[in-house]
Amino acid sequence: MGRGVKSLGGSSWQPWKSAVPSRLSEMTLQPHPNAPRIFEDVALERDLYRGLLELNSETDPERFIRSALELIVGTLKATRGYLELFEPDGGRHTISYAVGFPDAELNQIRALVSQGIIGEAIATERVVATPSAMLDPRFRDRESVRDSGIDAVICAPIDSDPPRGIVYLQCVMAKGSVLLEQASLVERFARHLAPIAEQAIHGRRVRGESPVTELREKLQAFEFIGKSRALARLLHEVQAVAHLDVSLLLSGETGTGKSQLARLIHRNSRRVNGPYLELNCANLPDALFESELYGAMQGAYSGASRRMEGKVTAAAQGTLFLDEIAELSLTAQAKLLQLLQSKEYLPLGGTRPLHANVRFIAASNVDLKQAVAEHRFRQDLFYRLQVVSIRAPSLAERAEDIPLLAIYLCERAQKAHDLPQIKLSPAALRAVENAVWPGNVRELSNAIEAATIRAASEGVAQVSVGHLFPERVEGREEPAQATFQDETRRFQRELLRRTLEALDWNVSATARRLDITRAHVYNLIKSFDLQRE
Repeated sequence: MGRGVKSLGGSSWQPWKSAVPSRLSEMTLQPHPNAPRIFEDVALERDLYRGLLELNSETDPERFIRSALELIVGTLKATRGYLELFEPDGGRHTISYAVGFPDAELNQIRALVSQGIIGEAIATERVVATPSAMLDPRFRDRESVRDSGIDAVICAPIDSDPPRGIVYLQCVMAKGSVLLEQASLVERFARHLAPIAEQAIHGRRVRGESPVTELREKLQAFEFIGKSRALARLLHEVQAVAHLDVSLLLSGETGTGKSQLARLIHRNSRRVNGPYLELNCANLPDALFESELYGAMQGAYSGASRRMEGKVTAAAQGTLFLDEIAELSLTAQAKLLQLLQSKEYLPLGGTRPLHANVRFIAASNVDLKQAVAEHRFRQDLFYRLQVVSIRAPSLAERAEDIPLLAIYLCERAQKAHDLPQIKLSPAALRAVENAVWPGNVRELSNAIEAATIRAASEGVAQVSVGHLFPERVEGREEPAQATFQDETRRFQRELLRRTLEALDWNVSATARRLDITRAHVYNLIKSFDLQRE
């Protein structure tokens, strides 16, 4: 069937025509309560294919897929259904549809793509069917399965090697051998859906849409710039946990935007109308820890002429962000652990404990597991903080976002300093994309801002490579003292040249071997001025 799929837009695009046996569309078999099971199965399959044939006139693959999900849910009398499509080159979510799921539960389903029932189907590339997930040894220990009371489930991957997506049906009204027969039908349904799924994903890509676009609008995360899969995964995780009133641990390299991420989570939480406060633990001496966090009563210590409100009190009904949590001393860590466990605290000089109605979000650019192993961080506090953890990707992991980020940062610098309109030159964009940014977005932001100011002071309309990297001496091929970035670029150029030559300048094969996109390979060839001999 997939071989015969035609381009979108024409009335002749009939994705199911070759997949549906003609004999099924012509059958008039009527099931009888006492008829053998096989006749009921054939009738069920006939009804499904008849419905698909009726959808055959639909020329939009996304609308076709949405209607097909509704059809399979109705045919199998399931109460809930979920369909998700992935990028073919390893990306996760691209398109998703749900039937019968409230928004809150839909977020939970999306959060379980890497584990549980959906994860089992993706990992094994086989259909998963269980009459009761709550009793199934594979899934009964999953917290989400217990909390949601998930009963009969059928989950099938769409295509394989790798799967293009999944079809997930919950509360299927079938048991025993009937459930297995229906699972076989869902498996065939998902297999035949693969070419239409490919068309839908391709259509999104052609229109310039990405998984990030829809997520950014839903979360109002307009300051998160890019289209990369890494950014899409990050925003998916935010969407899944923002509404949950649990402690969060944000990890990631310095400069990856953990503070920005914490504010985004607060804006999309149930506490959005409450205050949002930040406390940098690196600047918090032990002597001031309790008073800064819990506050102090009048006369609690010398100089306390009035009652001082602590951060926990000030953040009531809202969120308290504890940045650089690894910098706390072991003594301060013990006090913070007591607060997180009991949700009660005592201001200095106070006699009655107060309830802490606050959501805590902690962040660290230190590997806390390693810190625990080195006895620099309490293990019990680590587990208490890591109810849910989110890792902010480094800029190297989202390299394809760098040009978009650079353009955005340049525009932001113009507005912040009231500068005339200035753009990054094509050469500057390539230089930014191919440079190494150990300080991640923060370092990139500072470099773009400084370069924009330099260009404006010269009265030019474009930011050049010289404005970005003024330490480079023009006209000299190698600097007197090579910098880290110079040596990295030299290594990248030589690695790319050797790989291209080894693969006879096959750009697609080169991209696969170096684990980068084809577009990035072309940009590097142009930036390094490589030519085929």
